[in-house]
Amino acid sequence: MSSGNSNGATVVSTGSTKIPAVAHPLAEEPDEIASNIKYHAAYSPHFSLFKFEPEQAYYSTADSVRDRLIQQWNETYLHYHKADPKQTYYLSMEYLQGRALTNAIGNLNTQDAYADALNKLGHDLEELVEQEKDAALGNGGLGRLASCFLDSMATLNLPAWGYGLRYRYGLFKQRITKDGQEEIAEDWLEKFSPWEVVRHDIVFPVRFFGHVEVKPDGSRRWIGGEVVQALAYDVPIPGYKTKNTISLRLWEAKARADDFDLFQFNDGQYESAAQLHSRAQQICAVLYPGDATENGKLLRLKQQFFLCSASLQDIISRFKERKQGKDSREWTEFPSRVAVQLNDTHPTLAIPELMRLLMDEEGLGWDEAWDITTRTIAYTNHTVLPEALEKWSQHVMWKLLPRHMEIIEEIDKRFVAMIHAAQNNLEHKIDSLRILDNNPQKPVVRMANLCVVSAHSVNGVAQLHTDILKAELFADYVTIWPTKFQNKTNGITPRRWLRFCNPDLSTIITKWLKTEEWVTNLDLLAGLRKIADNADLQAEWASAKMASKVRLAQYIEQMTGISIDSNTLFDIQVKRIHEYKRQLLNILGAIYRYKKLKEMSPEDRKKTTPRTIMIGGKAFATYTNAKRIVKLVNDVGAVVNTDPEVNSYLKVVFVPNYNVSVAEKLIPGSELSQHISTAGMEASGTSNMKFALNGCLIIGTLDGANVEIREEIGEENFFLFGATADDVPRLRKERERGLFKPDPRFEEAKQFIRSGAFGNYDYGPLLDSLEGNSGYGRGDYFLVGHDFSTYMDAQARVDEAYKDRKLWLKMSILSTAGSGKFSSDRTIAQYAKEIWNIQECRVP
Repeated sequence: MSSGNSNGATVVSTGSTKIPAVAHPLAEEPDEIASNIKYHAAYSPHFSLFKFEPEQAYYSTADSVRDRLIQQWNETYLHYHKADPKQTYYLSMEYLQGRALTNAIGNLNTQDAYADALNKLGHDLEELVEQEKDAALGNGGLGRLASCFLDSMATLNLPAWGYGLRYRYGLFKQRITKDGQEEIAEDWLEKFSPWEVVRHDIVFPVRFFGHVEVKPDGSRRWIGGEVVQALAYDVPIPGYKTKNTISLRLWEAKARADDFDLFQFNDGQYESAAQLHSRAQQICAVLYPGDATENGKLLRLKQQFFLCSASLQDIISRFKERKQGKDSREWTEFPSRVAVQLNDTHPTLAIPELMRLLMDEEGLGWDEAWDITTRTIAYTNHTVLPEALEKWSQHVMWKLLPRHMEIIEEIDKRFVAMIHAAQNNLEHKIDSLRILDNNPQKPVVRMANLCVVSAHSVNGVAQLHTDILKAELFADYVTIWPTKFQNKTNGITPRRWLRFCNPDLSTIITKWLKTEEWVTNLDLLAGLRKIADNADLQAEWASAKMASKVRLAQYIEQMTGISIDSNTLFDIQVKRIHEYKRQLLNILGAIYRYKKLKEMSPEDRKKTTPRTIMIGGKAFATYTNAKRIVKLVNDVGAVVNTDPEVNSYLKVVFVPNYNVSVAEKLIPGSELSQHISTAGMEASGTSNMKFALNGCLIIGTLDGANVEIREEIGEENFFLFGATADDVPRLRKERERGLFKPDPRFEEAKQFIRSGAFGNYDYGPLLDSLEGNSGYGRGDYFLVGHDFSTYMDAQARVDEAYKDRKLWLKMSILSTAGSGKFSSDRTIAQYAKEIWNIQECRVP
């Protein structure tokens, strides 16, 4: 309720306190912050008057925080403008930001002041935080990594930007029904996001289709087709306890008013009148639209090109602006002012697009444009899975991007000529090394090959992954360019993934290390090693873990209706559902455990370690076997959780709609986490780092960053099982020859599903993937059967270790103590020095 007062400020009554609605954009004291929040409720109104419920309070609070962010943002870019440093531009199809409010007030060091201010207004900060919807800009580890990197770039005061797309409906929101996973559109923009600022003055044209015009002087221009507009939305990314605040620039596709055909509309042809508007809206509607049809492939390619073209036009425009102030700046200086990092192969079209812009728009010759492009662009590989190494149909590429195909053909031709001239030992391998696969049945452009040929640096994301890239996937390229390949083991931001999501444990760490410096220097966690046996520390550690488990149990009951016991071992596997990540191995293990519990006497059951197994993650909408796995987990849970003989010793829960905010509840409450991919198939993994950092023990294979985590925390604190990456090819060959002998426990678990114990759904096709020795969809390609025996043995070791509370707590503390290496601050400092060649540019 509001009333006027003599100085014109609006006053809103909240209980007995009267808070004036007065603007204090840079407020730090609770009273002034409360006034600023009220000011936004009154003067930046997004809702009807007289409402100040949690939703309205959240938006007004976000507006208040944004005031401070915008001030720091402006100071940062003014400083960059004066200092004119070399800058990095990070191109990624995905960012998985999570909620912004907790992170922003945490990085600004104002969380206590905001909590007090909201109490004065009759609201609770924790309650308000729950009003924010996760930005639906990503799916899995690729997007979350990009977001951790932005946090570290800002915290390390590095001059850097992120570029992405503003997806209206995200990938999908996951709903679980009796039929399994159902996909519905994300609604994060149903109202609006208070964290983004639209830049109406930053708009670039992006062309599709059309044809190439050759001018009399031989120069070429891409003309015709359809042109949409890329409009910039900026999201501020504050660093931790620093003034530096950088940008994530997201592009939205629009058509102009001129593109609306008024004549057709008035003639009743409504759809065709707004055809370009409709097509423009499709570009940023959904992350990874289905690509089974040619239209689907065209849309995916449009998205990738739209990101690359808009971002590069923006980068060049800013270079030219700065160039005007420096008389002598030439295009040859571009790579010493600009670094572009491609996050996986999705932004590969940045390579031919930068060439096109330099040659066709700026008038440079091929050699100069190629020199600039190769010195500017670097590529991060994130996978060795063949289906994830993008290959685009040449037919689709010629249709959508005719000028770019000319440029790619020329790059390919020159690369082949170079091999003939300088590397004749590789001539017999040209067909596999070149960019264009001209197989007449299915001619494609190999995007990873284009990246490797064109980038000045190619990096893997964990030591094992990089070793596999150099020894197998890109081995022949290594002989051509031995210094081009390097490793950059992934990392996570300790701010979001410990300091803010697990404040109880953070307080204990700070108390025992006698410093909070670990938040920006994670190596200091090693100081916990020498006190891991301390009984007082262990008691505090156990108490913090139990508090997190209780919160998690409340969340699980709220979301699923399933009641879980906080005194059981919390065993969690959360990640994208994929056969190589082997959620199927996990659930088969749970089924075997259930069957054995059923067969035991009540006395024997009491001797077991009670366990709650939680599995979460999204299965891609068209990935049938992954969706069957989701259904199986839910069907198993429905039986186990309602079985009165067993359900105090075992529960199986599928956690729906896994995202960053859900992870922030699950990870602090977890005690065992499963990272059980087939060795050699997970490039790195980063959730393994988040769990380890929070004192959760890992059961896992020697895959991805598991290898380095185990080295850092000590092999005795890691539950290892399974084949190694070196073993996998041999084991697959042995399987093809019929030499595989399954563990009886594996056969028993499969047979239990086939018996109908978990309902009458036909799991035949899923189980058939584990049967036979070869053939499409058969032969157990991911070695679930081979690894089942050592997996069950490792789980037995977990059960025993958990009974020894002192030992388990020591292992938990040592897990956190060994996580220092896995900070994204370390990763980004290495990128900055060894790939981008950029320096700190701190706002004074």
